[in-house]
Amino acid sequence: MSTPKTLEDIIMEGLERNNEFDVGAMNRYKAQRARDKQEGGSHYKKMGVEPWDVVDTWPLEQQIGYYRGGALKYIMRMGSKDESLQELRKAEHYIQKLIEILNQK
Repeated sequence: MSTPKTLEDIIMEGLERNNEFDVGAMNRYKAQRARDKQEGGSHYKKMGVEPWDVVDTWPLEQQIGYYRGGALKYIMRMGSKDESLQELRKAEHYIQKLIEILNQK
């Protein structure tokens, strides 16, 4: 069984199956690190070195600023380039990475 891509998918799958929420699937989703997925294509995953790999070598304050800025960008452009949910998933992806960085402090 493959893990659904988004938390929304997990919730919908759980509701479709006997109206039960699949806690195990949600926990598997949460266990994924931000770098284990990509929202909106696979272009970064195809690179030998992903942009996040470079950013993660920067001082902590610069990493925090980069990931905050990425989330802000997608929230502010919501619905103007891609579909609104797609933009919010991208923002969520940056926020997940920011949480991971802050948890490492």
